[in-house]
Amino acid sequence: MKHLFPKEAAQYLRDHSDALFIDCRSEMEYRFAGHPVGAQQVSWNDGPGWEINPGFIAEITRMAGGRHDRPVALICRTGERSVEAGGALEEAGFSNVATVIYGCEGDVGPKLRRGEVNGWRFDGLPWIVSGCGKCGP
Repeated sequence: MKHLFPKEAAQYLRDHSDALFIDCRSEMEYRFAGHPVGAQQVSWNDGPGWEINPGFIAEITRMAGGRHDRPVALICRTGERSVEAGGALEEAGFSNVATVIYGCEGDVGPKLRRGEVNGWRFDGLPWIVSGCGKCGP
C-alpha cells in the first residue's frame, strides 16, 4: 500500500486518471463536512455502532469494473480508517492501493481542532462544501 501526503495524492490522482478516489468516511461526514473534489463515498464503517460495512469490498470491486489492478486512492478524516480499508482491499486482491496520510482534516492542532496543522483541506486542495456546490479550501 502506498501512503501519500495530501499534495502527493492529488498529483497521483492527476497522473492516474483511471484511479478511483474513495472517501471512506461515513455518509454523514461526507455530506455534512464536505469532501474532496472527485471523491466518491463508500463507507468503511458507519452507523450508530460504527460497524464495518460488509459491502465495502463488493462496492469497490463493482466500481473498479472487476479490475483488481485498477488504482484506488482512499481518504478518511485522519488517515486511520483508510489504512484499515486499504488493507482489506489488498487482502481481497487489489494490487494498487494508496491512502492519504492525515486524511481530510488531519491531526488536532494547538487550539484542539482538526484542520489546523495538516490534511487535504489544510493544504488547500479542492474541496466541495456539501449542499452549495462551491469548491474551496
